[in-house]
Amino acid sequence: MSDTVFVQLLDLACGALLLTAVLILWRRELTVIIRVFAIQGLALAVLVAVLAAHERSAELGAVAAGIAVLRAGALPYLLRRALAGHGEVRRETRPLVNVASSLLAAAILTMLAYAVSQPLIALAPSPATQAIPVGLTVALIGFFVLVTRRRALSQLVGFLLMDNGITTVGFLTTAGTGLAVELGVSLDVLLVVLVLQILTTRMRETFGDADLDELRELRDS
Repeated sequence: MSDTVFVQLLDLACGALLLTAVLILWRRELTVIIRVFAIQGLALAVLVAVLAAHERSAELGAVAAGIAVLRAGALPYLLRRALAGHGEVRRETRPLVNVASSLLAAAILTMLAYAVSQPLIALAPSPATQAIPVGLTVALIGFFVLVTRRRALSQLVGFLLMDNGITTVGFLTTAGTGLAVELGVSLDVLLVVLVLQILTTRMRETFGDADLDELRELRDS
């Protein structure tokens, strides 16, 4: 793979990662959010596959395939199952921050990520390290989703966004974290999602909803 093609494909994958993060922040329909999250998982797999082709690493190629299966297939499937439970509202009805303010926050977080990343990029300038701000932005947007959404499923997506961003930074800075390490981290994430899916289902069955603010009011009363 030529350097020009490598940079173009890397930019395309990073652009898809950033765009999907902003779309998740923008949209309120949970079904759409899950679908966009699956696309982001595919974009992350493409990014790792591009790095694998550039490094001529079969191990990194296997990691890319595993990421595609887990983050574009298994995790969105589990999220859809959690959404399909009885009584689940399919829309984030009362976020703490409205759409306009959320998009403004995304712009601020993007600028912050680029500013914070500059010293790290200066240590080893390359096309991969220059894309680090994208991964950091995705992680920051995921944290913002986590703290501003009220529904448990939306907060779970925020957590997974953070993980995607951290994973992106890891691959861009080290050209791969190794098959064993990535497998261990992915299994941990899968376990967390399974536990939170069960917890969300139990919350709906017991209280009839998964809005954390309403459950907090129920406890206080």
